[in-house]
Amino acid sequence: MKRRSVLAGTAAAIAATTTLETGPRATAATAAPTAPGSDAVTVLPGDPRYADLVVGNNSRWVARPDAVRLVRTTEQVVRAVQEAVDAGKRISVRSGGHCYADFVYNSEVRVVIDTSLLDTVGYDEELKAFEVGAGATLLQVYDSLFKGWGVNIPGGMCYSVGAGGHISGGGYGMLSRRHGLTVDHLYAVEVVVVDAKGKARSVVATREADDPHRDLWWAHTGGGGGNFGVITRYWFRSPGATGTDPSSLLPKPPKDVLVSALALPWSELDKDSFTSLVRKFGAWHERNSSADSAAASLCSFLMMNHKANGSIGLLTQIDATVPGAKKVLDDFLTEVTSSLSDAAVRPMSEPVGELGALPDLFTPQRLPWLHSVKLLGTSNPTLTNPTLRGHHKSAYLRKNVTTAQATAMYRHLTRADQQNPASMVVLLSYGGKINTVGSGDTASAQRDSIFKGLFQSFWSSAEDDAANIGWVRDVYGEVFSATGGYPVPGAATDGCYINYPDADITDTKVNTTGVPWYTLYYKANYPRLQQVKAAYDPRNTFRHSQSITLPDHT
Repeated sequence: MKRRSVLAGTAAAIAATTTLETGPRATAATAAPTAPGSDAVTVLPGDPRYADLVVGNNSRWVARPDAVRLVRTTEQVVRAVQEAVDAGKRISVRSGGHCYADFVYNSEVRVVIDTSLLDTVGYDEELKAFEVGAGATLLQVYDSLFKGWGVNIPGGMCYSVGAGGHISGGGYGMLSRRHGLTVDHLYAVEVVVVDAKGKARSVVATREADDPHRDLWWAHTGGGGGNFGVITRYWFRSPGATGTDPSSLLPKPPKDVLVSALALPWSELDKDSFTSLVRKFGAWHERNSSADSAAASLCSFLMMNHKANGSIGLLTQIDATVPGAKKVLDDFLTEVTSSLSDAAVRPMSEPVGELGALPDLFTPQRLPWLHSVKLLGTSNPTLTNPTLRGHHKSAYLRKNVTTAQATAMYRHLTRADQQNPASMVVLLSYGGKINTVGSGDTASAQRDSIFKGLFQSFWSSAEDDAANIGWVRDVYGEVFSATGGYPVPGAATDGCYINYPDADITDTKVNTTGVPWYTLYYKANYPRLQQVKAAYDPRNTFRHSQSITLPDHT
């Protein structure tokens, strides 16, 4: 396919490569250099780069593969996959390295296909869609699309997350209440798959009704990464968008946004005021979850760190160009904090949630949209600390949390036996345009939730694993105790988010609901995902601890 107008990302050629050993496990080796760009860069255990390429954002998960293959083209991916298949070596796939669980880095992996150099962002004139390499980071994508064409996709806030996994899991972010999920704008995906005979090939699948590979496109609208093959490229064009003007084919982000950051000191909170705060946050979202709400462009994170942190945080953003935006924001902040005294609302002068201090946003600031993206995306010490370990759990919520659930959060966030300031519960805005899509129209099945919950802890030493993992299990298990310790799909909750994978979810001693992990992630969409798996990965070449299984497996 021709791409006549491409704005390249990182495209520096790396001259020296080494060949992948196909016999016994590789040891340090160096082969004669080949022509620049003719093959993937192969990093073996003796290479100085190796240690940086066998661990992701969560340092709990480290692999010792025979090789890491850094690929720059689809053809290189096909060759790297074929070599691994021919050698009988277990493959895993990395884009940005932000997977919370062990999907990429584990003891069984022998070859890591690293797509981080597949990072171009551009416009494809033939497909009339924007092409994004699987290794492009979200900040690269936002920066390139906005500067080049004045458009964007409604993705996440974390700047260094890779497109490969973020999109395939149904990525969302601060513009999603207004514009939907990233996958609601996905037109096509290119995937390197392996057939029943062990032959690797690339497939481009589109959402066109007559595309024979349409099911493969559908599987990448929320089915998660590492299930069907190696994603190399995405193409984006909003449904219904027509014409040849690229600037009309994706949503335009706001010209300006109003951003507010408040700190709510624990010294000013007791059980009743905390419970009221949480319930008021949820009640506002119950009333304002429709796509036609005047507040559909408002997104807020209630970041409830453990008491050891000193404060709770409330980060809120709204499209400043929407009529009455300032009033909508002020009314929201007033309502949510109405049970607190004036002394309990202060500038965010210390880190809260995953964010660093943002004291200048105590009075809402009007910022150009890309300025706000860079400010919030890079003000995250959690993302820039490569030593952190983590444990994570998620929940979709269809209704407000109950008083008992808010009280359970308070109990665990104030426990004296857990003094980690980076242990937290975060509630995040959802709904709006997201909920206008049918549950089966994409693989992202949860389409009527009003907000999400993220329960997590970060720490540095393996010695603290048990305490932190235990704390996350405790608070999450009690909050959802009425349904066996997990947010089982039902009237009030709707399962879990595959892009926040939970390392415990397959353990029946922790997940005592009797509801399979795949139902919590995918609901009724799982059997169709299994059929796609059977069609495009019949040998189960691409698998991990929570991957889609073949239809005759559970």
